[in-house]
Amino acid sequence: MKNMIKIFILPLLLLNVVFAHCQIPCGIYDDVLRVVSIQEDIATIQKSIDKIQELGDSKNTAQNQNQLIRWVNNKESHAQKIQDVISEYFLAQRIKPKTSNDKDYEKYVMLSTSCQKIIFYAMKCKQNVDTQYVEKLSSELDAFVEVYVDKHGKEHLRDMRK
Repeated sequence: MKNMIKIFILPLLLLNVVFAHCQIPCGIYDDVLRVVSIQEDIATIQKSIDKIQELGDSKNTAQNQNQLIRWVNNKESHAQKIQDVISEYFLAQRIKPKTSNDKDYEKYVMLSTSCQKIIFYAMKCKQNVDTQYVEKLSSELDAFVEVYVDKHGKEHLRDMRK
């Protein structure tokens, strides 16, 4: 029995190690790519909500229930991914703490607050199927990008959207 538990628990423990960034300052990860990934997650959440609403209005068949559950799980996982990237990448590694005496203190406060709002709206997307939270999440990501990403990064971001 203990071996069976180990077989199921070990992969779950390793899952976080496999998908989490190691937090070594390697310089490999790209901020703009993280933003694009979050934008894709937001689009996926929106599509999931659309499908959930569509299936909620349709016949209550086993197939529809199955698809409904899958779309809810999809919405949840993409919202969680956003929360993870913001907290584990941007807040933990990229946005450096400042004191009120530092010249960039206001920017630090704006970025930290924006990250907290993104995490909050991602949570609201998990809890609801109201598209207002997707819109707020997307808008807050845009506000974050405006402050965080430099001119070169914004150009790169525009190029990647094409």
